[in-house]
Amino acid sequence: MNARQFFDKVALMRKLQKEYFRTRSKTTLNQSKAVEREVDAEIARVHDALGTPAAKVPEQRNIFEEGASW
Repeated sequence: MNARQFFDKVALMRKLQKEYFRTRSKTTLNQSKAVEREVDAEIARVHDALGTPAAKVPEQRNIFEEGASW
């Protein structure tokens, strides 16, 4: 996917998301999720191609752990 195709896909995703929250249509929700999966797949593909790690979720610390300091 080139940059223009990615831009168009993200624009479509946002349009569908906005339409879903306006109408709460199940069809629109399913369309939105499908396009979101395509966008996520393209982001993962580019991360792999560039050799860069995808954004990591920060590790949560156990606040009840003995010796935990803030």
